[in-house]
Amino acid sequence: MEKRNKILNIEQIHTYYGVSHVIQGLSMYIEEQETVSILGRNGVGKTTTLRSIMGLTPPQSGTINIDGIDTSRWQPHKISKIGVAYVPAERHIFPGLTVEENLKLAARPGNGKDAWTFERVCDHFPVLAERTNQDGATLSGGEQQMLAISRALISNPRIIIMDEPSQGLSPLLVQMITDVVLKFCIKSGITMLIVEQNYRMALKVATRHYLMDTKGEIVKVASTRELVDDPEIIQSHLSV
Repeated sequence: MEKRNKILNIEQIHTYYGVSHVIQGLSMYIEEQETVSILGRNGVGKTTTLRSIMGLTPPQSGTINIDGIDTSRWQPHKISKIGVAYVPAERHIFPGLTVEENLKLAARPGNGKDAWTFERVCDHFPVLAERTNQDGATLSGGEQQMLAISRALISNPRIIIMDEPSQGLSPLLVQMITDVVLKFCIKSGITMLIVEQNYRMALKVATRHYLMDTKGEIVKVASTRELVDDPEIIQSHLSV
């Protein structure tokens, strides 16, 4: 199998919240057009890892390389501009702005006929098309998650980072969001990093998984096939 470019490469990062040393020496990578998950119990440092990548909680030491560029000390808006989109667990839909305004605020031009535009988003997400003039903050939880993902897509990113996309959603909506990720994000060739408590969703969308223990320690890297064939790995590392 041809080895792909490491579009995201993290080496020995240490990240703090005040004096609390949350991430202690984390290293991991993602190849271009790969979908990877980080699995672990609450509080082990999964979200902090994503915030470190996005420059929201930058590491005090170590390096984060995005497509060969050291972005470890960059501001979030600069990281976004080189093609990294972030879908936080809280979704951060802008209240007082319509669905259309939420989308157009994030829009960036893409290349070719497959670029994500407002019109293309409406074609693929009919529920959002029906609510273009509705305040985005008044949508249901599932609709807000679709809006958050659509807002990431319309920025035409190379990488999408998603934090707990299934959080707070019913099983039916989780399946809907899983389908959205599979059909629109992954099939568009976008590299993806997903943090999930719902390991069943992670197994459906990602091909490789980092199992994280406290302080950001990676205790195992496993393929989806390994985790499906040996559920004991999930049981022992995630206690679910």
